[in-house]
Amino acid sequence: SMFGFQRTGDLMWAAADAGARGFLLGGTAGRTTLNGEGLQHEDGHSHLLAGAIPNCRAYDPTFSYEIAVVLQDGVRRMLQEQEDVYYYVTVMNENYEHPDMPAGVEGDIIKGMYLFRDSGSGIRDSGKGKGKSKAPCVQLLGSGTILREVIAAAELLEKEFGVASDIWSCPSFSELRRDGFDVERWNRLHPMDKKPRKAHVTACLDGRAGPAVAATDYVREYADQIRAFMPDGKRYVVLGTDGYGRSDTRANLRGFFEVDRYWIAHAAIAALAADGEMNPEDVARAIKQWKLDPEKPNPLTV
Repeated sequence: SMFGFQRTGDLMWAAADAGARGFLLGGTAGRTTLNGEGLQHEDGHSHLLAGAIPNCRAYDPTFSYEIAVVLQDGVRRMLQEQEDVYYYVTVMNENYEHPDMPAGVEGDIIKGMYLFRDSGSGIRDSGKGKGKSKAPCVQLLGSGTILREVIAAAELLEKEFGVASDIWSCPSFSELRRDGFDVERWNRLHPMDKKPRKAHVTACLDGRAGPAVAATDYVREYADQIRAFMPDGKRYVVLGTDGYGRSDTRANLRGFFEVDRYWIAHAAIAALAADGEMNPEDVARAIKQWKLDPEKPNPLTV
């Protein structure tokens, strides 16, 4: 909550400067999770604050296996490798099913992004017979509690509009940002290297069909940190919880901040229309079908 990382920010910097190690868990995390007590309890920017501390590793996991992988990595780095780092991990207090971990994703979880569900249509012109479908396809990204809304949005898109979605879990947009700028710096300092390095975001999305849409329970700046590392020509749309905290149900808050499944699916259709894969009539139908109010005030202004 806002009583967490924000209130203790000076101590977090002092801990980092002193070489402290350990795990800092941010409970009831995000702007729409601790929903009954308004502004003072609803944090939407702690990951931006944590990401500014050089030796703080910040993660916003959704599923239990993501937490397990992050904790295991932290124990290795802090105890075995004796690194002066500490971990900020945001966790929720919602009840939901936790799936099995996809095979071989441990390394990508630590890097901050992995393929949670492959639609089978996301890779086109691969020469391997995969992704030959002419149906529109979109790349959906999410973290924390809102990843579950992303998964539900993918189901809406498939069922009601015939749109395929590759789903990416992004436990750390902050780590993705750091990796991207580190790769950019390395390439700049090694101009004669025959094989420039690729940012993890770029490597994940390169060759994947359609625009990318990201949604989290944090302000837009959190997921927007990776915009610079999108593959050339890939449209990137970011949804977030910009504005003041409010008291309401989780469902109503996510609708208010425009990060629920309907707003995510609508953003995907609008992005596909902007890319010429769908048309304005599809966007208008989504607005009507999902009862979205086009005259609704921007949550930032309310």
